[in-house]
Amino acid sequence: QVQLVESGGGLVQAGGSLRLSCAASRSIISINSMGWYRQSPGKQRELVVSITSGGTTTYADSVKGRFTISRDNAKNTVYLQMNSLKPEDTAVYYCSANLWVVALPNGMRYWGKGTLVTVSS
Repeated sequence: QVQLVESGGGLVQAGGSLRLSCAASRSIISINSMGWYRQSPGKQRELVVSITSGGTTTYADSVKGRFTISRDNAKNTVYLQMNSLKPEDTAVYYCSANLWVVALPNGMRYWGKGTLVTVSS
């Protein structure tokens, strides 16, 4: 079973920074895309940012210029650097990946369990 293990959430004051990490824990044949979603209480889960195997990134308008996604292909890990955090960034952040892993079909989407980010005003 594929696991996406997230880390780096926590409590930070407005204007501060956090860095989230997500590592895939299974033998990976290829990573089609990885990204981060978030969900606040009472709201739908929304895309924060994604990155394709070719390096194309898609950012939500609300985080452009403040958040940066990066990856370490050798470690099957993606990072989310979050700067200038605002109270409205408070949410559970979920890692998601479209992967091809050993003994499983290509193109399946996997989700992490989520990590809570709380930004105080």
